[in-house]
Amino acid sequence: MSMKGYLGAGMVAALCWTGGAWAAPAKPVPYWASLTQEEARMRVGPSLDYPSNWVYRRRDLPVKVVQVLGLWRKVEDPSGTQGWMHVRLLSDTPTAIVTADIAPMRDSPSEDGRALFRAQKGVVGRLSSCGKGWCAFDVGGQKGFVRASDIWGATR
Repeated sequence: MSMKGYLGAGMVAALCWTGGAWAAPAKPVPYWASLTQEEARMRVGPSLDYPSNWVYRRRDLPVKVVQVLGLWRKVEDPSGTQGWMHVRLLSDTPTAIVTADIAPMRDSPSEDGRALFRAQKGVVGRLSSCGKGWCAFDVGGQKGFVRASDIWGATR
């Protein structure tokens, strides 16, 4: 085989390999994710070459993934700000942030349930299930049910 043949085969192999790296995600966007690190940088573009526009210091903060490009995810935070984060900063752990002034955490998924705790606006917790307008919410071991309308995150 001539040198030209090797180069052509190499180019085809390279194109196939990079095509796989940029393929569509296994799950459709948008989908929910949460921050895995105590500090995570949001960038204006999908590369470390782009400057950071935000630094988040909130592990488990929920974000909505709206676009995928290789190892980068365009995310939207609870305030609606969008930017890019590396996939290693994100987890599939379902979380939410309280958006109501106060979100009672009840012992059952009902307005009639006894209030166990009161989560203030900005509190972040982990979700284990949601249904019929209620979500099981765990904030550092304090567990209860909150109205899905009182939180923003992986409620669906």
